[in-house]
Amino acid sequence: MESRPLAHSLGYPRIGADRELKKTTEAFWAGRRGASELLQVGRELRRANWLAQRDASIDLIPSNDFSFYDQILDLSCLLGNIPARFHWDGGPIGLNLYFRIARGARANDDACCPAAASEMTKWFDTNYHYIVPEFDARTTFRLSGAKPFEEFAEALALGIRTKPVLVGPLTYLHLGKAAGIDKLSLLESLTGVYAEILRRLAEQGAEWVQIDEPILTLDLEPAWRDAFAATYRSLRAAAPSLKILVATYFGELRDNLPLAAALPIDALHIDLTRGNDLDAALAALPPAMALSLGVVDGRNIWRNDLDASRKLIERARARGRDILLAPSCSLLHVPVTLRAETTLDEEFRGWLAFAEEKLAEVAALSRIATSEGDPVLAYRSRVAIQSRRASTRIHRPAVKARCEAVTAAATKRRAPFPERQAAQRARLQLPLFPTTTIGSFPQTEEVRAARARWKKGSLSTADYEKFLEGEIARTVRAQEELDIDVLVHGESERNDMVEYFGEQLEGYAFTKNGWVQSYGTRCVKPPIIFGDVSRPHPMTVRWSRYAQSLTDRPMKAMLTGPITMLQWSFVRDDQPRSATARQIALALRDEVLDLEAAGLSVIQIDEPALREGLPLRRADRAAYLAWAVEAFRLSAAGVRNDTQIHTHMCYCEFNDIMGPIAALDADVISIETSRSNMELLSAFTDFRYPNEIGPGVYDIHSPRVPATGEMVDLLRKASAVLPRENLWVNPDCGLKTRGWDETLAALRHMVQAAATLRAQS
Repeated sequence: MESRPLAHSLGYPRIGADRELKKTTEAFWAGRRGASELLQVGRELRRANWLAQRDASIDLIPSNDFSFYDQILDLSCLLGNIPARFHWDGGPIGLNLYFRIARGARANDDACCPAAASEMTKWFDTNYHYIVPEFDARTTFRLSGAKPFEEFAEALALGIRTKPVLVGPLTYLHLGKAAGIDKLSLLESLTGVYAEILRRLAEQGAEWVQIDEPILTLDLEPAWRDAFAATYRSLRAAAPSLKILVATYFGELRDNLPLAAALPIDALHIDLTRGNDLDAALAALPPAMALSLGVVDGRNIWRNDLDASRKLIERARARGRDILLAPSCSLLHVPVTLRAETTLDEEFRGWLAFAEEKLAEVAALSRIATSEGDPVLAYRSRVAIQSRRASTRIHRPAVKARCEAVTAAATKRRAPFPERQAAQRARLQLPLFPTTTIGSFPQTEEVRAARARWKKGSLSTADYEKFLEGEIARTVRAQEELDIDVLVHGESERNDMVEYFGEQLEGYAFTKNGWVQSYGTRCVKPPIIFGDVSRPHPMTVRWSRYAQSLTDRPMKAMLTGPITMLQWSFVRDDQPRSATARQIALALRDEVLDLEAAGLSVIQIDEPALREGLPLRRADRAAYLAWAVEAFRLSAAGVRNDTQIHTHMCYCEFNDIMGPIAALDADVISIETSRSNMELLSAFTDFRYPNEIGPGVYDIHSPRVPATGEMVDLLRKASAVLPRENLWVNPDCGLKTRGWDETLAALRHMVQAAATLRAQS
């Protein structure tokens, strides 16, 4: 009888079905839980994840995919790559140092290490953020931890021989930040430590190891391509008995396929949900190399079309190829389980699959490959696919007709920027170095409790709105007392910058517990775009108008832009993403015009996900940028010249998209630059960005309150390379996750920094 393909998983969500990791970690940070309690919760989550995957009939279950904050930070700690400013003594890296690297230090933390946090940026084109490794001439690597070995032993004690997961050495180096050196000069030393890790895993009894090299889906320089062969020869020689699976994901290998096929490894994983590498891979791989097929989408939540996946599997097996079956990537990017989604109607729920359900699909496909399939699951798959295709709740002819009627004129402002700038300055009457914030203010336990009571019906709408008015008034008063120039209402009514808007738009659906990790303990509950999108009523006007009535200062209205609404949702896959983006843009355009009519003079349309949506391959980028820029302009271009349009971007590299960023034609852009010490600003200066810009002067993702002098130094760096009259002063992102005390202290320093620069002008 023909053998069944091995079913495996590249990684599993680590936050817990009820966000247990988030809650315990934040309690640890607040001093309410001890380190031993946090470590115990980690052990419990790992155990639950391994058992869930075993029960789902997964053959190769991953280990070392768990993290208390980020897998790249874990790897830096394992390799002993700790930036010098953290004063690591070379001993064990405990939780306090670990979190200090990720988050920075509080003002009252150890005086020996008041260091700024490491940089954080997006993991390829996802909304997951990783802690950026740092390299310089002093960088050395040595095995400095035992995490992969301890977790392998934990699982083995449960009777589960796991497949340890490591981010590969070339991907680790490529994603890092180097000061004054060629990163590849570190590869030989780094490879030596990886070889030691593999030897130890083999000695422990590991049979398979998964090494993730997703940079193989990027355009690589020749030196990086050439480095793969020697690196993997060294790793193979270090542990000849260990079966090595190199995992790629998020795109096609294309020109990197020949080098991947030539590696001395036992299996190669390819993502078949983001491209069509199958036939090329079947032709390129040597007969002894198995092919792992990523046939179940690890980044979206739609039920798999088992019949379509089966055809791909049959094509591979018809070539006599040994195959493995898996999700396309780690399931870190989807919620844990559908079991809690009891409020979704039966038809809609049948369209979905979260991590738990995706494992069932992988296992089912493994059985189907040898005619041992589950006829019930296969039938349900067909019913769900047909139901979704035929559903009348998806398509709205009026929305489609409006999109088709959009003209180029609808995406253009009424006048060029210099003319608009003069009109806005005459209206707003702002000082040099105007101060503002990015939008949100602290969401306290009281705010979250009131929202929860209102949603449960134990707090009336009238009482809830009265409560929100009080929070808005508090926020406005605080900003006036701080002497901030352009105010915000604080967004106390919003649960999330995407979810809040999606709840008020047609074509969106929501889960009860569909949480996904964004960074650290920051979890988001992405909405689901299942149908045509439209705005049935104003979404923010009531609160912005009320906030403006409380002050004579300009009030900035806050919206989430069309590309971020798209990227940070689970998006329908039955039409081009560009079509969905245009629908969202038109809905936001209506909101922008209503805000302007209500008297708001400044409107911010946040697009932190614009860079995130950029295709990984350069050849594919122009088409994306064309429709992404059009969507933003469509949302913003209807306003008068004296209405100032802001946008905000954070935690990404801007250098390769400066042209499209300028093409957005926002009057003001605020960007995150504090963790990079204003280095990201160089993209804007080199490009000679023509409009106004607010480089973030302090890191809101850290509890640390920077001194006024630090902010003054950053602003001096900015004013040395950009026109002073075009500079704004602001934090690098929203303040939702911070406490009031630290927020007020940091903003007070920020206002003082702006005053210092004005006095010196």
